[in-house]
Formats: sequence, C-alpha cells, structure tokens
Amino acid sequence: MEYKMSIIVPVYNESDNLERIEQTFKEYFAQSQTKSKLLFVDDGSNDDSFAKIEKICAENTDFEYIKFKRNFGLSTAIKAGIDYCKTELIGYIDADLQTTPFDFDLLLQDINNFDAVIGYRAKRKDTMSKKIQSWIANSVRRALINDGIIDTGCPLKVIRAEMAKKIPFFDGMHRFIPALIKLEGGSIKQIEVRHFERIAGKSKFNLLNRSIKPLQDAFAYRWMRSRYINYEVEKNTVS
Repeated sequence: MEYKMSIIVPVYNESDNLERIEQTFKEYFAQSQTKSKLLFVDDGSNDDSFAKIEKICAENTDFEYIKFKRNFGLSTAIKAGIDYCKTELIGYIDADLQTTPFDFDLLLQDINNFDAVIGYRAKRKDTMSKKIQSWIANSVRRALINDGIIDTGCPLKVIRAEMAKKIPFFDGMHRFIPALIKLEGGSIKQIEVRHFERIAGKSKFNLLNRSIKPLQDAFAYRWMRSRYINYEVEKNTVS
C-alpha cells in the first residue's frame, strides 16, 4: 500500500518530546485508514534531538528525516518538508504535540472537497500570557488581511500537495499558510480540533515573535497580495 500523506514535524531542540512523538504516531498509524508517514525536519537542533531522530527513523519504516546544517527557522523547515514530500497529501503538526495526530482523521474526512482542511483550537490549554500574545497576533492579522481564518496558528493542517507546492514562501510564511492558499485560489475548510497543555520542552515563541514580527509579516503579505500575479489561459497552441 502506497503512502497517501506525509506529515511534516519541524524539530528544534525537542529532545524531551521525541519518544512521545514516536509512540503517539505509531499508535496513530496503526489505526488510521489513511496510509501515512512522518517526516522530521531537524532545524539545526543543538541538543540531542537529531541523535534520537536518527534512532527513531532507523527503527521505524514510517519515519523519515531531513537535517539542516544550521537553524533556519520554522518557515524554512516547513518549506523543506513540502519540497521533499512526494505524497498526494501533506500534513503538518508541531513537535510539542499540543494537538494530536488522531485529529488528522477529522480533517481527512473533507480533504477530497477542498485544497486544505485546517484545524482551529476553540478550547486552548495555553498559559494566560501565551493566549494574550496569540490573541493580539490573530487580531492584528485579521485586521490587516481579513482572510476569514479563525486560528491561523493552529499547528494541525492537511493540504493537497499540488497546492502546497504552489505556495509562495518567505520568512514568516508559516503564519499565513491559509491566506497564501487563498491567494492561489484554493479552497479551505476549518474544523475544531483538540488542544492540550505542553508536557515537555519549551516554547520557542515570545512577545516579539508572536506580535511584532507577525505585524511586519502582515504588511509584507498585504504588499505581496496587491501585486500578486495570477492568470487563467483560455487557449494555446503550445505543443
């Protein structure tokens, strides 16, 4: 049976979460009707994350990896994952497992009718400061680009590979994946997914990269949207 979906898991210093990722995904793969594999993208970790990733991939045929030479950032890790995926569908989830791979099956129910099905976290289990930072970031994004997305930062998405590979990439694009899909004329469905407290490891986000940088990126997106090239060919004689 061929793989239908590759699930991208960016990793930057997530050593304490990797055994749990392995066990959780083995359980998910065993029960899911969609044949899937996991693709770790090690974003220049400087702890022992990559040693654990190598061991996991050596022991499990459904696990693969890409290793960066240095830390390039989340957007680049996602882009590399998309570039390397060869399956019909591409999934995305964070290494902290604050969302669960078992909810991929909720998203997969509707993927045949949309270019992307994305989750939103209606009942978040974050700290108050993290909730406030995310609320500010989401409010700024909605005010500036009005893309209709409830929770653009939700790290649970399924995208058709053909669409994912069309998305224009820039540093910070991970905050705008749904908006960029819409820019390509793609269709999106949003579905509520579960959210959990972070059990291990540390968040890589703070007030600066949750609020200030998203504001800069939102203006960059607005500029790009105003000049974006899109066309439809009616006839041609190209052989």
